Amino acid sequence: MIIGISSRVVAASACVMCAAGVLVFGPASPSPSPAPGPARADAEAPDGPWATAPWPGLLYRSGTQVRPRRAAPELPDLSAQSWLVADARSGDVLAASNAHLPLPPASTLKILFALTVLPSLPGGIRHRVAHEELTGIGPGSSLVGVAEGRTYEVTDLWHGVFLSSGNDAVRVLAALNGGWHTTAARMQAKARSLGALDTYVLSPDGYDTDGQVSSAYDLSVFGRAGLRNPDFARYCATVEAWFPGRDGGTFPIVNTNRLLTGANGVAPYPGLIGVKNGYTTEAGHTLVAAARRDGRTLVVTVMNPRAGGGLAVYEEARALLDWGFEAGGHVDPVGSLDALRARPRPGPDPVPAPAAASVDDDEGPGWSEAAVITGGSVVGGTVVALVLWVSRRRPSGR
Repeated sequence: MIIGISSRVVAASACVMCAAGVLVFGPASPSPSPAPGPARADAEAPDGPWATAPWPGLLYRSGTQVRPRRAAPELPDLSAQSWLVADARSGDVLAASNAHLPLPPASTLKILFALTVLPSLPGGIRHRVAHEELTGIGPGSSLVGVAEGRTYEVTDLWHGVFLSSGNDAVRVLAALNGGWHTTAARMQAKARSLGALDTYVLSPDGYDTDGQVSSAYDLSVFGRAGLRNPDFARYCATVEAWFPGRDGGTFPIVNTNRLLTGANGVAPYPGLIGVKNGYTTEAGHTLVAAARRDGRTLVVTVMNPRAGGGLAVYEEARALLDWGFEAGGHVDPVGSLDALRARPRPGPDPVPAPAAASVDDDEGPGWSEAAVITGGSVVGGTVVALVLWVSRRRPSGR
């Protein structure tokens, strides 16, 4: 009797064994996590495993996002187009509204400028200002009074940036940093290195430029990062400094952040430690502010209040700081400023991924789809080859 194996049987065996290979190499599929419901300012967050973890993509939703527990304070009524309040130490975003809405940042973009340039330009360097370093300053720019031909310490120029928001000081520091366009490119790279994806830099001083935008989220990321740099933290907390004058003398300059100084009828905020305010025609009033109280540090960003006049940005930031300190322990985070560890930008609704597409970190690394297919193919192919070999080696008889 002759024993033969048809090609149809071989193909069927291959299919079966490939499937077996997939079962051998593929990890067990985890159970899908329950999908959370929407976060609303007028509802308490649910109990259970979703009570403390930020929901994926919540900060990309429009409107106010907050997850209050019982006894949480009411959010203040704000007119800002976009705002955010976060714990600077943990990075937890306590509440936000339109956090990723791209808006002109005005001089709050100088926070990113300082983050980028400060490490390469320490304060002790002395520099004589050339004529070409002061060209190109936009009309209506805020100026500290940098004079051509005058020698300044870099510390003086940084005081001009942080206290007077001087675009002339920014121009000189950018020239020392490789030039205007080089500095803009480095700022863009710095933003991306921090995970800030909403920011597009075209003018390092924050001057209104078509296409230049940031967001309350990104500016909060920058402010938080700046506070970790001792030089940045010292400059942004400085209330008053002496700036070299044209005639060889000095004159006082005062920080324009009214929450820090208490100027123009704005009461100073207790525990305020910076960071930076701004204003342009397109951006309106913008502010990133940080304060410390009882061992906690909060950072808030307020962009373009649409009611209350030019001082509203300070009062709305004050209200957010008050709320944030009172809300400690009474709200669950709606996101994180640790942008590099955050999830990729999601779709409109935070639904869990299908079980076959992901594995929880707790379950181990799992296997990629390519690895599963490859493993299955190897097992199936090996078995088929073995069957064919056996068929050729088996003796024939009658």
